[in-house]
Amino acid sequence: MTTSSATEAREIGNRIVVGGIVAIVLILAIAAVLLFLNLPDANAFNARVEQLFIENDNLTSNAEIKLLEILAGSGTAFSDTLSSYRFVIFVLLVFATALLVAAVAFLVMLIALNRRMSQIERKGIEVNSLHISRDEKAVYLNDFQFKLTDAAMETLSVLAEARMDDEVMSGAEIEGVISGRDAADCDEAAGATRIKRLRDTLGNQMVSELLVKNIARKGYMLAIDKDVIRMR
Repeated sequence: MTTSSATEAREIGNRIVVGGIVAIVLILAIAAVLLFLNLPDANAFNARVEQLFIENDNLTSNAEIKLLEILAGSGTAFSDTLSSYRFVIFVLLVFATALLVAAVAFLVMLIALNRRMSQIERKGIEVNSLHISRDEKAVYLNDFQFKLTDAAMETLSVLAEARMDDEVMSGAEIEGVISGRDAADCDEAAGATRIKRLRDTLGNQMVSELLVKNIARKGYMLAIDKDVIRMR
């Protein structure tokens, strides 16, 4: 039921995003059509000049004819200028549409990323496989390889074995297993120091903090499914 609800919510979200993008394109397309319809006709000035020629065919002096020629040339210049303005407006509208669509797409991606990060913070890292190779002094977390020091390898191995047994280990217990002493004779801070060094060796803060969980007043454990752990 939960999976079905999540799927339906995702489908509804996708439809909303597509609908929003389509609405943006339609609004800008309608605005472009209205704008171009209300722009003056590029040949309007030429038409008026032609009408002047027709209505004033009795203008015969050189000055009058020269004036009409100037008007005709001005009409042609106005027509060319208006045509270039139409092209510029068209390019700007296309550019505005692309920017708005890209902005919506990036906004959706950021929202999805934030949701994913929130899920990771709540549930921990989704680990499909954790291979610990003592010979290589490396751990393979999904497709990522982390080189570990001997001390970090020992700490991670202890945590992995405890996780496979569904156990939570305190710092003193971790120190006891690694040092071979009784946990009662070990200092809690020593185990906490080993955990800190393991996290520092893993490097990535998000990976280290979410992989190795600190459970208040209980101890430490790996926040992964025990079935994905492999040790050799």
